[in-house]
Amino acid sequence: MKRVFLSRLLIVFSAAALFISGAIYACWDYDELEFTYDSNFTPETFADASYTPLFLSPDVFYNKQYGFVQNPGFNTQIVNEWSAYMDKKINLKTIQFLFVDSLSNVVVEDLYDCILGKKKTISNRLAKKLNLKDEKTRNLIEFLHYSKAIETVSADVDYWSYENHQEKNFKDEDWIKSIENKYSTTDDNFLKNRYWFQTIKAWFYSDTKQNAIDFFLRTESEVPKNTLYYRAVAYIAGVEYHRQNYARSNYLYSQVFDKCPEMRTVAAYCFHPQEETDWIQSLSMAKNTDEKAALWAIQGYYGDEEKAIKMIYGLDAKNKHLNFLLTRLVNKQEKKINQSFTTSVSINKKQIKDSLDISAISLVNMIAKSNTTEQPFIWNMAAGYLSTLEGNFAVADNYFDTAEKKTPKTKLALVQLRLLRFVNNLSKIDVIDPNNEKTIVSDLDWLYNQLPNQQITDFRYQNATQWSKAYLSALYKSQSNNVLSELFVRNPNFYNNESDLQAMLTFLLKKNKTALEKVALGVYDVSIDDIYEYQAVKATFRNDIRQAILFMKKTETVRNELFLTNPFNGFIKDCHDCEISAGLKGKKYSKLEFLLQIENIQKQLSKNENVYNNSLLLGNAFYNISHFGNGRIFYECNIIGAPYTPMEIENPTRKMITDCTIASMYYKNALAAALNSEAKAKCHYMLAKCERNQYYNATYYSGNENWDLWSNDIKFFGWDNFAILKKQYSNTAYYQEIINECDYFNSYVKKAP
Repeated sequence: MKRVFLSRLLIVFSAAALFISGAIYACWDYDELEFTYDSNFTPETFADASYTPLFLSPDVFYNKQYGFVQNPGFNTQIVNEWSAYMDKKINLKTIQFLFVDSLSNVVVEDLYDCILGKKKTISNRLAKKLNLKDEKTRNLIEFLHYSKAIETVSADVDYWSYENHQEKNFKDEDWIKSIENKYSTTDDNFLKNRYWFQTIKAWFYSDTKQNAIDFFLRTESEVPKNTLYYRAVAYIAGVEYHRQNYARSNYLYSQVFDKCPEMRTVAAYCFHPQEETDWIQSLSMAKNTDEKAALWAIQGYYGDEEKAIKMIYGLDAKNKHLNFLLTRLVNKQEKKINQSFTTSVSINKKQIKDSLDISAISLVNMIAKSNTTEQPFIWNMAAGYLSTLEGNFAVADNYFDTAEKKTPKTKLALVQLRLLRFVNNLSKIDVIDPNNEKTIVSDLDWLYNQLPNQQITDFRYQNATQWSKAYLSALYKSQSNNVLSELFVRNPNFYNNESDLQAMLTFLLKKNKTALEKVALGVYDVSIDDIYEYQAVKATFRNDIRQAILFMKKTETVRNELFLTNPFNGFIKDCHDCEISAGLKGKKYSKLEFLLQIENIQKQLSKNENVYNNSLLLGNAFYNISHFGNGRIFYECNIIGAPYTPMEIENPTRKMITDCTIASMYYKNALAAALNSEAKAKCHYMLAKCERNQYYNATYYSGNENWDLWSNDIKFFGWDNFAILKKQYSNTAYYQEIINECDYFNSYVKKAP
């Protein structure tokens, strides 16, 4: 097993530093969140909290706390145990200060000097409240005197450093021997246990770590097998690792993993066979089935969950580690699933079935049927879910029925079972009809509308939400029901098909909707108002202004939305954000007023009134509502979206919002009516911008983009109208304005022959 286990965390720790800190710091990856959203099987349902960091994750540990995976600290336990020992002679807050707060070090030494008679008065206000004649109070102070000296090397670690931590050693062996002597001479079992632990800890941080092992072997039979004992075992495991006795080290870590839930994560992390022989030797050291199972449990975490489950089940069907390994096995199967529905529901189901590990599923089924595990409902839920993925829906129902009889009445367990039943029931459906609609409506309403408001901690329902929408959308699409398919999953091109658009309008206006249609409508985010707005936008871009006005008038609120700048103004430089930032001065146009003004100007043009100015205004209007202008807000709507670049939008919408043909038409009309060089120069420049945009459309936004062009040196094309400007209008004032404001044109002029 040559280095078969995970690569370790980015921050490098020695085995000693891991147990100095009691915490393992790691860089949390946002992929963690994405991973949980791809799963229906919530591991928190099936394994207790001590296993949580060991659930399947793309990172080293599964943990939603940004920045670190924290081994549950022992401070609270220490304070509570000492508080019980003191029997209310010192309040809990004071004990917490003395043990946890770094500022207490000076106070402790003052108190210790006082009980030795070196000091007769104490200035510290807290110390004055203590009865220093009380035996237990004196015991506490004396213990702190010794233990805080060790903390000078055990607690000073810069966890956020990405460098190896320099190991610090406790040099005063006489001090350590004094602690060991306290263990040997005290008759108080509470104190004896703690001096025993402090002795091992002190030797661990000394230059003679072998003394920690010698002391442990000499005394371990004399102490209770409590948390302190297993913390000491972890120190001994660290010493063995330091001495390269990897097999012994890993065996000891497995005991900590098994018996001390608070240190389960740290023990798993430190479990570190270097070679296959290390693993075999560790396994041979196990004295009983519990110890063998613990070794297999950690090995399963790093390697093969299926084999680990099989081995542990053969040793002890009720072993506590089986459940956490099962969650990893099921979550791994989920990672293989293709939920894209890019083809059809039937093909997707076959792809899922083909991706599964049959031997792993057979093992879970066998264990579930045996009914011999500690919590059979867990295994029946897992077997039912895997049967669903296999396509064995009736078998899944049987497993879920069996699970339900034993499922605890906790909120997480109950919603997990209901979710898995729902996934199975929906997966049974190949064709939607009125009968099977009724079997899923209640669960769909629960999933889409009720669950998000319940805020059940850790419950993974988001994947089922997205999957069910995709599943139903694919089914309805296969049945040529484009409206219901669109309701569950939006198609970016749906409203480009006029028959689909009209069918959706008809549906939305329909009064008597079925229960499933109401559920579908509840998850759909396009309203009738959105559709009318979209129709108005499309009509505007094809210059059907009368129709655009009629559609815009049908909207309830959109028609009153204001442009952020004047859409009839034309500028030399195209800077959408700059123009908006400059603020709107003068007339403020709503979307409906904008259309009405266009209609009014067009009526004037039809009578040949003020042709130059009116044509220029219309050219500006149609230019500004394109992607290149300052009035993008006109087409930015729920159906089109608000794309930062046209490439974010599918054709034909992309072509529509980048097309400057109508703007060019009006600029040409203005040019034909222009009476002087200044007016003509302005028209030629506006036409040149349209030519430039057409080049961008063909080169970058056509759907056949040449991505290499983005990195090429800019070629300063003149196009027809830039060339005309340079040749015929260089003596105009407007030409100088262009040179000053348009770097592109200025560069073209300098490079042109």
